[in-house]
Amino acid sequence: MALQASAFPNCFVAGIHAVGWALILPSFWFLDRVFAVCKSTTLEQAQQRKQKCNVNPLKVFFGAIFFFILFLATAPLAFLGFLLWAPLQACFRPFRYHRETPSSPERETHKGFELEGKASFGFATANLCLLPDSLARFNNLGNTQHRATAIGQRIVQGVGRPHIRIFVDSPSSCGTLSPSSSILPTGNSSTYGATDRQVQPLVSHHSETDSAEGHAPIPKSISRVVLVPCDDTKETSTESPSTINSNQSSNQQDRMGHRSAPRALLSQGLRQQHDVPWEVSSLFPANVDILCLEEVFDKRAAQKLVNTLRPVYGHILYDVGVYACQPPCRCSSFKFFNSGLFLASRFPVLEAQYHCFPNGRGEDALAAKGLLSVKVLIGQNRKQKKVVGYFNCTHLHAPEYDGEIRCEQLKMVTKWISDFQAASRQSDEDVVFDVLCGDFNFDNCSPNDSLEQNHSLFDEYKDPCRAGPGKEKPWAIGTLLEQPTLYDDYVNTPENLQRTLEREELRKQYISPPVPNVGQPLVYPEPGQPWIGRRIDYILFRETSISKHCQTEIEEVSFITQLAGLTDHVPVGVRLNVLMDSDCTD
Repeated sequence: MALQASAFPNCFVAGIHAVGWALILPSFWFLDRVFAVCKSTTLEQAQQRKQKCNVNPLKVFFGAIFFFILFLATAPLAFLGFLLWAPLQACFRPFRYHRETPSSPERETHKGFELEGKASFGFATANLCLLPDSLARFNNLGNTQHRATAIGQRIVQGVGRPHIRIFVDSPSSCGTLSPSSSILPTGNSSTYGATDRQVQPLVSHHSETDSAEGHAPIPKSISRVVLVPCDDTKETSTESPSTINSNQSSNQQDRMGHRSAPRALLSQGLRQQHDVPWEVSSLFPANVDILCLEEVFDKRAAQKLVNTLRPVYGHILYDVGVYACQPPCRCSSFKFFNSGLFLASRFPVLEAQYHCFPNGRGEDALAAKGLLSVKVLIGQNRKQKKVVGYFNCTHLHAPEYDGEIRCEQLKMVTKWISDFQAASRQSDEDVVFDVLCGDFNFDNCSPNDSLEQNHSLFDEYKDPCRAGPGKEKPWAIGTLLEQPTLYDDYVNTPENLQRTLEREELRKQYISPPVPNVGQPLVYPEPGQPWIGRRIDYILFRETSISKHCQTEIEEVSFITQLAGLTDHVPVGVRLNVLMDSDCTD
């Protein structure tokens, strides 16, 4: 589908839609506030208990009455606006497109294949729960607009820092190496970003969400390589005590016998097991090329994310989905919310396609959940052939015991991706990655999710955290947080959540446990296996659909804690290395 900034074919239709929505918005906001004042988060409840004179019951009583009266007063205007708004959804394009003009065309291309025949690409996904405030509070998350701004600022702080890669100059491994001041370039640590601890510390979510909305400072994206000579002698550490402590738990496993690869990437305690380097990081990985976000349902929150992310990501697809009666002129399924999908890319988007799942049930049927597929332009190879990549993001059906619906949706996802690639792929292009990510709403350890775990999609796409159906790799970490404890001291900051996820005894208190089959007791974990919890956020990649002379490998997998206190999910990041053999042809 052609990419246009507006979701409508012309300015006249867009103007009528804007008038209709302007009439609806006041009544919608007042209704949202009626329920929001009645539902407090556990953080707000704790603050209320500390007050000597708790006037919250009065605020709830009079606030609900006040906003309900305003809702009734504006309801007639909202009805008129609805009569204008609803019919126009038949010509609504399923996404809005924002493009930020780069200072130079080179900033939007990757020169790796053209110069060296290889490149690495970073991907990340996160569920943000940016619903209208009243609905978000049922997930123990409030202040949707403030959270959207804070989330955008934290993402920019993480992805905008330099990508430091440390290589050990030795034919053998030297174990896990933590960056120290003796081997890093001199200069301001917040500029070079050698370790997560050296980056300018984050403000706690209490003050950040209440700060004025604005753009976070964006460091210039830099990739630095530090070559470190190595021998078998123990080197005296020059790290500060705080850095040593932060890396102690991360490196403990390596000291017990697991040795890292010589090219270890060490942003914050990167470890390697079963040939997959992984980490729990308090920052988003540096230089994430494509970012997929889910549950960005609120339009104003989506616009705040666009405003915050656009200096880093020049191509953004948002407000993805459809509204009102779908299919048009049929009342069998009315969509009150879009899909919630939000995609930000450093690379130009050549084509995009959206599909809505037709089999939603219950409250999930009110949202236009589906699949967004895009084709991005990477650059050129050494033969001046165009290099492209495919990226797909989705959000599957949520209710726990509806596995059949999710299996049907996975089947649709596989077909839609194949159809999109068949229609958009050109013979003079090299495809270097095919990635599928999002919130799948099932995990790989719950007995209740056995149908999804054995789906044929996992025969095509590789999951770096998965050992097999129903079995995770021992280092995998659950990504669904327990909502009632989101503001506990152990998980309310990026650093605290990072330490909690690294310790199994703490992790099992704050990550959602597996879902048992109906009427059967849960036996988890199996003897001798670690406690992982529900990992429902995935980044998968496929090798069979890329060019035959391209080879891929996982450079690192990241479980990211930077959004602690702002969402009930743990974001996930993956970096892929792609090597292109220029002597071969398809």
